[in-house]
This record gives sequence, C-alpha cells and structure tokens, in this order.
Amino acid sequence: MLNREAGPSPSASSARLVPCLMIRGGRVCLPAEDGPLPALDSTGQSPDILDLADHLASVYKRVYVVDLDGIEHNRPQLDYLQEIAKSGDTWVDAGVQTGDQAIDILVTGAQRAVLSSGRLQSLREVRRAWRLSQDLVFEIELSQGSTSGRAPDFSSVPPITLAEGVKEIGITDLVLSPRGENVDWAQVRALSVLSSVWVNGSFETQEADRVVQNGAAGGIFHIARELAAWPLSSGTSETPLP
Repeated sequence: MLNREAGPSPSASSARLVPCLMIRGGRVCLPAEDGPLPALDSTGQSPDILDLADHLASVYKRVYVVDLDGIEHNRPQLDYLQEIAKSGDTWVDAGVQTGDQAIDILVTGAQRAVLSSGRLQSLREVRRAWRLSQDLVFEIELSQGSTSGRAPDFSSVPPITLAEGVKEIGITDLVLSPRGENVDWAQVRALSVLSSVWVNGSFETQEADRVVQNGAAGGIFHIARELAAWPLSSGTSETPLP
C-alpha cells in the first residue's frame, strides 16, 4: 500500500498534493483555453523536463505525468517516461486505449498506469489490463457532472456506477477529472466512500484542506506557480508552494 503522507514536511493537506507534469514533443506544457500550450519558466525559457521532474519528485511524494503525444496521437514518449520514472513515484496518463498499452507504460518504470473513461475502448479492456497488472489507476472524466467517454461502456454510466464497476474489477484508486468546470464536492464525497479519490486539475493548491475535508485521498494540480519560480536560485529551499 502506498503511503500517502508524503514528503519531508508540511501539513497533511499539503502532503496530499500531487503535481501534474504535462509533456508534448519533449516540452513541458500547461493547460490553456484552447488546449495545452508549451510552458515557459521565469526566464522565458522552456524548462528541461527531466530537471523539473527531479525537482517535483524531491518536493512531493508523487508526480502525475500527462503524455499528450500518447493521448492525442497514440504515440507515447516512452524514452522520456522512462527517464522521468527514475525521479521517483510516477503515475502516467499516456492515452492508454487497451490493456496491452497499459503494460507498455508500466515497463517504463511508472508506478501506475492511468486508464481513462475518455480513451479506453471498453470496460473489457479494464478487466484485461487488470489481469496483466494490478498497478493501475482509473480516471473518470466528467463533463457537466456526467461521465465522459468514447465508448458506451462509460458514456452512458453514472460516475458512481462506473466507480463501483471498476472497484469490483479491483482498482481502488480513482482520478476524478472535471473538464472545464468546478469540482462537485458532493460527488467527491460520494465516490470517496467507495475508493481513494484524487481530484484532478480543477482546484488551486490553496484548496488542499478542502480536498481532505471532502474525503478525497488527494489533489492533482497544474504547476503554473512552480514554473513561475523556476529555475530555483541556489539559495531557494525546496518546499511546496502554499
């Protein structure tokens, strides 16, 4: 069982935060209104992926990696994923569509491969992946509070029902990803009764206490504030931003 009380320090709520490292074409990206765009650091340069991954891993218990090449083009950046995995505990969302592809991600050294309702071909592929490895996380993508998915197995199923089905297969870590909308904290509380829920992306690091108070295991946040302070000066201590 993974120890969720991470890092060298701060409060329990801060320790439950997980930074999201989004990459495309060898560059770090951040979400934008019209889709992810290359990110710049405080000097106006593109940050080095591996240096940044090392820093994030040294501060937080875990790094959540989103491989946009895998998601958008079904061509995950396996070389980068392998190097990033050397930094520490990584969960990787690389657009897995089948059970076999999940194993490709785990072979890079990732601790968990993310299976998403938004990209999997069917619930059958969840079962197939589980037979091959138990190092899996399931993401429920949400649009207007309902499950978003490419397959009828997901798009027609209420989030709570899908969570029950995934737990029956054996997966107990859920990533809840509202797309372009606020977090429904009542939904978080309901799902947290079933599984360990990680709220993805749609909150600020200052809301860490709210994540915990609503029963979630933790929150996954985008690293705009981290990049605004990157690269670190020689005298900067490595502690999470408030």
